[in-house]
Formats: sequence, structure tokens, C-alpha cells
Amino acid sequence: MAASRLRILVLLLFLSVKNSPVSAQPIDFSKSQIFVTTADKNVLLRSIEVLQSEVEKRSGIKLLVAKKLPKSGSSIIISLEKDMTRLPESYRTALAALPATKAEGFKIFVIKKTNTVLVIGNDPRGILFGVGRLLRKMQIKPGSVTLPEDLSLSTSPTYPVRGHQLGYRPKTNAYDAFTVARFDQYIRELALFGANTIEILPPRTDDDSTSRHMKVPAARMIVEQSRICKEYGLDVSIWYPNMGKNYVHPDSIQKELKEREIVFASLPKLNAVFVPAGDPGELEPDVLFQWLEKEAILLQKYHPKAKIWVSPQVFRPTQKWFDSFFSHANKEYPWFGGVVFGPWVKIPVKQIRELLKPSIPIRHYPDITHNYSSQYPVPHWDLAYAMTEGRESINPRPFDEKAIHNALDQYGIGSVSYSEGTNDDVNKFVWSDQDWNPETPVMETLRDYASLFFGPDYRESGAQGIVALERNWKGELIANEGVDVTLMQWRALEKGASLKLQQNPRFQMGLIRAYFDAYTRQRLIYETELEQKSRRILEATPKIGSAEAISKAREQLEKAWTEPILADYQAKCQSLADSLYKSIGAQLTMKKHGAMSGRGNFIDLINMPLNDSPYLLDQLERIEKLNDEAEKLKEIDHLLHRTDPGPGGFYDHFGDPESWYRIVPGMTWEEDPGSLQSPRIGFGVGLVGEEWVDEIQATGFKGQVTPRAWMKQAKTLYDEPLKIRYDNLDPTATYRIKISYTGRFRSRMKMTTDDGQTIHEFIQTGNQPSFEFNVPKPATTDGQATFIWNCGEGERGSQVTEIWLMKQ
Repeated sequence: MAASRLRILVLLLFLSVKNSPVSAQPIDFSKSQIFVTTADKNVLLRSIEVLQSEVEKRSGIKLLVAKKLPKSGSSIIISLEKDMTRLPESYRTALAALPATKAEGFKIFVIKKTNTVLVIGNDPRGILFGVGRLLRKMQIKPGSVTLPEDLSLSTSPTYPVRGHQLGYRPKTNAYDAFTVARFDQYIRELALFGANTIEILPPRTDDDSTSRHMKVPAARMIVEQSRICKEYGLDVSIWYPNMGKNYVHPDSIQKELKEREIVFASLPKLNAVFVPAGDPGELEPDVLFQWLEKEAILLQKYHPKAKIWVSPQVFRPTQKWFDSFFSHANKEYPWFGGVVFGPWVKIPVKQIRELLKPSIPIRHYPDITHNYSSQYPVPHWDLAYAMTEGRESINPRPFDEKAIHNALDQYGIGSVSYSEGTNDDVNKFVWSDQDWNPETPVMETLRDYASLFFGPDYRESGAQGIVALERNWKGELIANEGVDVTLMQWRALEKGASLKLQQNPRFQMGLIRAYFDAYTRQRLIYETELEQKSRRILEATPKIGSAEAISKAREQLEKAWTEPILADYQAKCQSLADSLYKSIGAQLTMKKHGAMSGRGNFIDLINMPLNDSPYLLDQLERIEKLNDEAEKLKEIDHLLHRTDPGPGGFYDHFGDPESWYRIVPGMTWEEDPGSLQSPRIGFGVGLVGEEWVDEIQATGFKGQVTPRAWMKQAKTLYDEPLKIRYDNLDPTATYRIKISYTGRFRSRMKMTTDDGQTIHEFIQTGNQPSFEFNVPKPATTDGQATFIWNCGEGERGSQVTEIWLMKQ
């Protein structure tokens, strides 16, 4: 009852802030005119069009442009700082009192007396970003445009690079379905929050050349993306991997250069080329930089000021590789823009900053789009979410993104995010605001986001709804009652929303997540109970016999699909998925929406089993086929006691929070969100002969069905050691250790102890799940032992799933 009352109180509080008044009184700008101090199209670009069209589509009001400053006031004045002499002295005096701006900065000031707002850009981009901030602070409703009377600010970006990658290729979960007009609108909206760079992809990458969703060929779309950016005054970067098979032979080099010349010559604007050293296209640094010098000559033929940026991104790098890479990076080639810090870069960015000359800049390439198996995974994510939400679900993580950004931003000059589609939409806007000013509160961004895209009536409730979705992913799902509160919040929003808002893709993305999360939690509770009932039935096998026990246990487990729950929640998710496909091309299923496996198709995973039923049913089928009843009883007992370490022993599953305390911590998550120097959670059984699987499910070596526990483990990346500590051991005892090595990586690992004992030398994991070894008695004579795993040079990391420490 107490929990129910708490949920109701939270919901009432949430609803009470929907129409909460702002502190300052609003000033009506519905009948205002726009006055611009210059007619130079190279200055204004599309800024005035942006202001007019964004206001009109929300209010129905067309703000007209006046040729002279209206004498009666009620105006929106747009100007460069150098043109302020055309403004009244009182306006100039008010603006002069504000702090000075720098490149791309702007001032906004409301003059209540004359019903005027001034938007003063330091430069042409400053005007665009000033218009963007004005729109964010406006309350725009049908027939009404207002601003707070006390609006006054002067701001300039902290970092010069602020952008996002919008790759038009099949591997994305939505971009390949975008039209030219949708890219135009999306790029505009990103600019409203201060983005100044858009990164595109060439027609040839590690992907198919086309998809059923594409409206125009990739070669044409990147030209359109470049043109759009040029019209808004934004920079253009292109991520261009080395997909050729040979970058040494002259014929191969000429072939690669010819391809790039076609691309470079076609783009109206290009400021940078980002070349990953690997993933895909791994090259030795000597070969890489020799090739890039040839590419640079061709690049600057068409775009004389463009630079080439390179990331030390390699799956299995050695120290020799890094030494060579940084030797080249520090030579300050005239065409070299700098180093990119992104996914699968082994060296922490702070160390990269120390390895580079101060004159060599670093650009961040943050992965804001993936939930696991990524640069910044959701910390300690619940396995039920990993199995159902998948790697690319709709994933607003506003507070996480700020923490990640602010942990590392000081080492670079800004960032261009790695994105695979619209699933990370909220994260883009948060990241841009942090690149503009790392002191920006997350809630300010979210309130502006909700006000601009949902409507001013939802400024607070919409922002809080997004925050609630992030909270859904914190802690153990089965115990997180807040998931149900989040759904109540979003259903309340939906109930009061206009039809236009209900059809708004951004609103639908929040709503589908709220339903999906709640559905997953209730299924987890239901299926956990079914498993417990089946296990209790199997415990009675000696009394009722194996045949009856297996039959009844199987019946309980199968209720998950023979008697499913919350069919209306599932139907709602399917309906919203269809709507999102129609509106923005979001591909949430493979069959119906044409998604690629593992690329945002989380609706396909909505009924993934959340208990151990696949393993239990597989084992019961095997046991049922045995001829001897005594053998069946023995095997059922073994199945029920799989995790039993025996008297005085210890069992731990390092995917469970209950065992994580044994993991020796490195840096805190806030200090090391990419876990390059600290342990993290990993997902995947990894016993299928491959390091990559699209779905987290109980399928392992040679197709066997595996225990659910094998799908989640503790791991470290690269050569960072994984340490697991045991205490309260019997100092007089001898122990034997059994270990399950599962996970995505098939690494060669060595296991030692903190006192120098070797448990095993390097062994290749991934070929079998479990190993047993004797623990040297000296390792435990003080009543504790720390076990340490290291992987070989060039390996991708150490992983440990289960440990049985058995007393002999």
C-alpha cells in the first residue's frame, strides 16, 4: 500500500507542474516585426527563414520583415555586433552592459518598455545560434508568441567543434529513410542547440551500398547534406574509412584516389576528413600516413582549407603500433588536422593528450547511440533490458551524457558524436549544449527540448518524463517500481495531448519506451515467478517421479507464451513502432520495417525469454530421454544445484549486483565512463566462434542452449587487469576453483594471484565455457586471495562470468 501511495503522489506532483507558471511575466511578440541591420546574404544565410518558419509552424503567425526599425516597438531585432551603430543608443547601452562575446557567440536582451528583443551575433553563426536560443526560450502556441520579460544573456561556445554524424547508409536505424527535406529539418534543429558541424559518410563503407528505404542514391544525398550545411553556414566533415585491400601498390592507390576524387569534387563544402585507423580498414601507421598524404593532396585540390583527422582506433593494437602512430601524429604534417578519440581507442584521452604535442588538437567522437558493447555502455544495465532493448533502442541518457562529456571534455576541442539514427535524439541535444557550455544544467536543455518540440505547456512535464526514462534503466529492473510510475506519467501526458502531439515522433519515442519498459518489467516478474514454481516442482521429483515433475515444470515454464500477460502493452508498442516508421523511417522491426539485425530492431525482441526457461527446457528434454530413473533423478538434482559450491565454498556470478562487491574497483564511473582503466559489465555468451552477435540470448558453443547467467559478466578492456577479491577464507583449507569464461571476446587470458601464484598460464577462451584448477595453498593462508586476469598483447579484454571456490 505504501508503494502505491508513493506512486500516486509522484504522479500528482508530475501533473501539477505541467502548467506551472514561469517566474517572469511573458511579453507578447505575436504582432512583432523582424528588423535586420544588414541585407548581406552571406551574413544572414538562412537565419531569418529559420525564425519565421519555426514560429509559423507552431503558432500559425508569419513574422514579417520590416525595412525600417518600427517606431512603435514590438520588434525582433537581428544584428551583427559590428552593425549595432544602426540601433538606438539606449539599446546599445543595454547591450554593452552584457559580457562580451567571442566567435559564434551572441547576446539576447528583452526591452520591456518597447516590447523589443535584441538578438546580436558576434558573427554570422552567432546570429543563427542566437535565433536558435531565442526559439528555445519563446513560448510558442497557436496564435501566440511570448518571451519572458527578464530574458537577458550573453554567451559564447566553450568548444569550437560541436557536431553529429548523420550517416546515410543501411546500417543506421533511420537515416537511410530520410528525405532531403528531413535531413534539412534535422540539421536545422541541431543547429538551434548550437551544433556547427555535420559529419557525412561516403557511398562506400563497411556496409551495403543501398537499402530499400533510400529515396535517393547515397552519392546524391551526401551532396545534398553538404549543400544544406553550406546554406546554414555549418561545417562539413566526412568519415572516410580505408576500405581498399592494398594501399601500397600504385594501381590500388590510383583506384582509391579516383573514388575519393569523385566524392571530394561533388561536395559543395568540406572542412574535414576523418579517417579511422581501424574498424574498418586497419593499416600500419607507416602505410596509413603515407596514404593520407596522397589523399590530402587530392582533398585540398577541391577544398584547400580542409584537413585530415585520424583516430588510433584499432581492434588489437600493440605498443609498437601506438609508438609509430604518435610519432607520425607529432610530425605536424601541414594537411593533418588532429587526432580523434573515439570507440575502441585503447589509450585514455588524458594520456593521448600527454603523448601529443600541445599544438595537435584532439576531437572527441563519443558513441551516444549504443547501450552495450560500446564506448560508453549503460553502467550495470539489467540483463532483461540488454536482451530486449538491445544495443540501439531509443535511449535518452541526459544525465549520463553530461557526466561522460564533463569527465573528458577538457582534453579536446569539442566533439562530433557517433550516431546510428534517431534513437539517440535526446542525447544529441544534450551533448551539443554541453559542448557549448559544460556548465549548462541538463534540465535546462531538456526543458528547452520539451518546450520547442512538444510545446511550452509540456516544458516541465515533458522534461521530467525524459528524465524518468533514464531512471528506468538504473538498478535492478525487478525491484524498480519507478518504471510503473514512468508509464503513468507518459500515459497522463498522452491523455491530455492534442492529436498533433500524439503524432509527434519525439513524443512517440518517449511513449514507446515507457510502455516497453513497463511491459518488460512485468514480464520479468511474471517469468521469474514461473521459473521459481518450476524449480519447486522439480525439487519434489524424488516424491512424484521424474515424468510428472518434468511435465509439470515444463507446463509452468511454457505459460510465459501460452498464457502471456499485458497484450495491450505489446500492441501499443507495435502500433507506435508502425507510426515511427511512417513518420521518420525508424526501423524497429526487421520484417515489417526493414531493420538490420542488431540495429534498432528492439521491438523484435519484445518477448525474449527473461528467465532461465530456454536452458531448463533444453536440459529437461535431455534428461527425459535417459532410460534410467535413478540417472534422471541425479541429473535433475544436478540441474537444480548447478551453482552449489559445496560446504564452506563460494559461488559468484559477476553479472549480478550481489557479487560485484568482490570486483576490485579501478577509477569511478564518473572519472572513467569508458572503463579503460576500470571494470565494466559485459553481455553475450560468446561461445559461437564469433566475437559479435546481434542479440543477447542463451545460445552458445556449437548451438547449445546455455544458462542465463552466461549472458552477463565482469570484464576489463585490453591489457587492464581484472581483479576479483575473496576474503573470510579458511586459512587451513585447500581450495579448488572453477571458472566460467564467457562473453563477447575470445581472448587469451592468464590467471594469477596477488601474491604471485599462477593459477593458469595463457589459455584461449571461447572454445569451452568452464575450467577447473587447484588454488596453491600459499595463496589463501592469510584468509584472503585476489585473483588477477591479464590478456595477451593485442587482445580485446579479460572476462569472467562465474566462480566456484570449492573447499577440498
